[in-house]
Amino acid sequence: MTERLYLYDTTLRDGQQTQGVQFSTAEKLRIAEALDELGIDYIEGGWPGANPTDSAFFDEVPQTRAKMTAFGMTKRAGRSAENDDVLAAVMNAGTQSVCLVGKSHDFHVTRALGITLEENIESIRASVAHIVAQGREALFDAEHFFDGYKANPAYALESLNAALKAGARWVVLCDTNGGTLPAEISTIVSEVIAAGIPGDHLGIHTHNDTENAVAGSLAAIDAGARQIQGTLNGLGERCGNANLTALIPTLLLKARYAGRFEIGVSLDALEGLTRISRMLDEILNRVPQKQAAFVGASAFAHKAGLHASAILKDPSTYEHIEPAAVGNRRIIPMSNQAGQSNLRRRLADAGLSVEKGDPALARILERVKARETDGYSYDTAQASFELLAREELGLLPEFFEVKRYRVTVERRKNKYDKMVSLSEAVVVVKVDGHKKLSVSESMDELGCDRGPVNALARALAKDLGPYQAMIDDMRLVDFKVRITQGGTEAVTRVIIDSEDGKGRRWSTVGVSANIVDASFEALLDAVRWKLVRDQA
Repeated sequence: MTERLYLYDTTLRDGQQTQGVQFSTAEKLRIAEALDELGIDYIEGGWPGANPTDSAFFDEVPQTRAKMTAFGMTKRAGRSAENDDVLAAVMNAGTQSVCLVGKSHDFHVTRALGITLEENIESIRASVAHIVAQGREALFDAEHFFDGYKANPAYALESLNAALKAGARWVVLCDTNGGTLPAEISTIVSEVIAAGIPGDHLGIHTHNDTENAVAGSLAAIDAGARQIQGTLNGLGERCGNANLTALIPTLLLKARYAGRFEIGVSLDALEGLTRISRMLDEILNRVPQKQAAFVGASAFAHKAGLHASAILKDPSTYEHIEPAAVGNRRIIPMSNQAGQSNLRRRLADAGLSVEKGDPALARILERVKARETDGYSYDTAQASFELLAREELGLLPEFFEVKRYRVTVERRKNKYDKMVSLSEAVVVVKVDGHKKLSVSESMDELGCDRGPVNALARALAKDLGPYQAMIDDMRLVDFKVRITQGGTEAVTRVIIDSEDGKGRRWSTVGVSANIVDASFEALLDAVRWKLVRDQA
């Protein structure tokens, strides 16, 4: 028989404590809907009363299959649970479940709270009992539990028992400082269960300060814990929390867990994991981490020729799961390490069928290797590689020709009478035998300059005659610059990420000693790739 594991997401609360992260109410609602669709059991929505956004979220949150949970802290010493205004705000959120954080480390009780150990135990007991008396499900987050257990195991266990005896459904062991290693977590969880705390009432909450949050959570499961707390993409205080986008597929797809446990996420829902992970990055205006396990763009990228050759015969040679299981896809990038097997697979992915032994294959490889020597990088710029290959194969139409371009930057007063920089670009292209001159400024509606590359992009995309409609839904979403050589002979590499209204995203590269020229080269490739694909 399989045992049930319960997934508890704290992206909207602990994840919001990430430096630089602040969700709006609308964004929190969108994330909550995605988590519910995925199959999470508990969604911790925030701390009602702590800030206007969290309070507004609980006012607007829709009905979910998941148990919506409000977070707060145990009552303060010297007052009753019924008369604690902080606890009242949490209860007033009206959620089915309430999670309270309390001290389980004696050092924190006496040093941080400045109360006696007995007063803290009473705060835990009375707070949990108050929640249960109101017909709510109570959870107790035992803050600093692992550090507290190492220092004073009897007191740490007493804090758990106080919550359980008062009616808590779950007591959660928190590695608040993130310094406990997986082997220690395994040992302590086993000892906690041996001391009489039931595993099916025990949760784990790890932080990633030693890059062990996922491993620590799995160790706790192996030792008997049955609730796992974490966040999407590993968001959280300092180095983050246990990453649910790594934990969930591990629990569903790895035989060690899939055969023993059942979770609320189905295999069908798992196929949306990559989409949900990238949705969160989009909300945060972050570039998705390419090396992220399971959901990263490079999670199933095979660069070496030896790897690509084997992948063509059997993907399991270099992949531990099928990429589609988590909604991801396989990538065969091009680089100077590539062989013809790698090249043919990459061409096939681009819709280009080339027979083995075709002389064009050798030409493409040689050109890739020569250009990467000059500073180009095609493993991160697949669209530019496709254009290079099409050119060698005679399959690249000349949609337009750039005759000249110019960009200037000057300082002048804007409409608010403030001195600002202003970039202006002029681009002349020849389309169907006709020259077209376009001029564009980079100043936005607030009078802020968006820079010379923005001005060039606007000018280039202003009038391409019969091709204009194809690029109207195209936009630049990321711009990366790297100096590939130092000193007076520095070479600049620019990678531009673009996307369109069809949901496609592609990367292009430009290289030059002049950053504007490198940027314009990458811009040209972005537009040409878009035109190639829309005409296909």
